[in-house]
Amino acid sequence: YFSFNKKNKYLISNINISIEKNDIVGIIGKTGSGKSTLIDIIMGLIKPDIGQILINDKTLDFDSEKISIWRNSFSHVPQNIFLLDASVAKNIAFGLEDEDINFKRLKYAAELASISDFIETMPFRFKTEIGENGIKLSGGQRQRLGIARALYKKSNLIILDEATSALDDSTEKKIIRSLNMIDNITIIMIAHRLTTLKNCNKIIEIGKGQISNSYSSYDEMILKNKEL
Repeated sequence: YFSFNKKNKYLISNINISIEKNDIVGIIGKTGSGKSTLIDIIMGLIKPDIGQILINDKTLDFDSEKISIWRNSFSHVPQNIFLLDASVAKNIAFGLEDEDINFKRLKYAAELASISDFIETMPFRFKTEIGENGIKLSGGQRQRLGIARALYKKSNLIILDEATSALDDSTEKKIIRSLNMIDNITIIMIAHRLTTLKNCNKIIEIGKGQISNSYSSYDEMILKNKEL
């Protein structure tokens, strides 16, 4: 349970979810249903008023210095990516200097994020400066750089918060297929298109801060909604 203001009703209430290693979990719901709030709780950015987060059966202590270990253990790709006024390489290998960047890993991450072909057309390729907050890039190109950044980090958990909303359908499908090919990775995604969820083995629908429906596959979700 969670509320930003203790005098108001809970934005999230009676949420109980189990996510296993290598799960691909989709979260859907209308604007304002509580999807992003739920993700912020999972990421340890806000503390639930009632209840707890368990990671490998250990309670996540929001008041401990160890909370920063959890926050650094996953990759989060939001809808609007923060980009440095720096090169493509430094934006993918975020926080590293040129001499510390593994360019083989960099190129692989770019390929999986379907942005390597575009980078090859840039004047200085991975060393091309992209301007303040990626002003020289389109929304889709910024999102793909954000996904490449997450893949370069090689986290075992990737959280996608409408991270493909600016992409065309075919590019999005290509990236989702690439993510599904990676071994030992758990994915949690808030989706803006239902087709994004085709490879999910768990789909959770949030309505008014609660779980209104849950499905074990995309096909089950489509079938049940046709029956309504």
